[in-house]
Amino acid sequence: MTSLPNSEQPTMQPLELLVGIDVAKQSVEVSLGSHLPTIALSNDSEGVEALLERLKGERVALVVMEATGGLEAMMACALQGAGYAVAVINPRQARDFARAMGQLAKTDRIDAHILSQLAGVLDRHP
Repeated sequence: MTSLPNSEQPTMQPLELLVGIDVAKQSVEVSLGSHLPTIALSNDSEGVEALLERLKGERVALVVMEATGGLEAMMACALQGAGYAVAVINPRQARDFARAMGQLAKTDRIDAHILSQLAGVLDRHP
């Protein structure tokens, strides 16, 4: 059996993160995938910096957050400015998606995970 030279060995690409962010007035709940615990951050410049630091070096496919009357603007703009793809969606669409997934409970953590799952669907959509 012959083996491929090192330059031809298949490489494992790190998975792309699908990020969901539930935004509230004073805080945000961030999901980096439904299999991981969420991260609670403040919804201010310190929280934005902490999130950007956490995402540094990660491959992020898409960040999804609900439109919350402007509360999401600082976070969305900072993420876009850092080069991440960001989708700010209508909250009704997120709620409809959650119901379609059988998720009737509503907490910030659950919402962040649902938004992360929705990011996966949107990322795969042509």
